[in-house]
Amino acid sequence: MYVYILTNPTKTVLYIGVTNDLPRRLYAHSNGRGDAGKFTGRYQADLLVYFENCPDATQAIAREKQLKGWTRSKKDALITAFNQEWQSIDLETWAG
Repeated sequence: MYVYILTNPTKTVLYIGVTNDLPRRLYAHSNGRGDAGKFTGRYQADLLVYFENCPDATQAIAREKQLKGWTRSKKDALITAFNQEWQSIDLETWAG
């Protein structure tokens, strides 16, 4: 299970989600770009800037809720510590 954070090209929006198949979920987000009925589509938040692996769904959901409760500055610091330049992460080439 994964907890992940997406942002938009201007890095003004953060979306936090959980999934058991990160590549499939990222594909779904990128195909929904511009879909006003969905948060990530409306705000074009389809750039992966952070993710972490969790042992099971219960822990992943708990971590997602924890992150959603954080301030924006705390989320920004977490992302920066993981991905200093906030580069869009390509899972196939990401070296961490």
